[in-house]
Amino acid sequence: MTDETPSNTVKPPENWTTGDETMTGAQASYLQTLCEEAGEEFDPGLTKAEASQRIDALQGKTGRGRDH
Repeated sequence: MTDETPSNTVKPPENWTTGDETMTGAQASYLQTLCEEAGEEFDPGLTKAEASQRIDALQGKTGRGRDH
């Protein structure tokens, strides 16, 4: 597969079929760690899609998860 080939495995969180479900345990754990590192409040009531977007934002803020 080349970089130009579209993939159905990469979708924006707002387009996920299950995006409105409660975030997974793995998302909650990682998000809580990121929130602590960024000095921000953890919201346990996020959906899968919201948690994914929050993780992306906090990774950008903390630098965690981008090169590892």
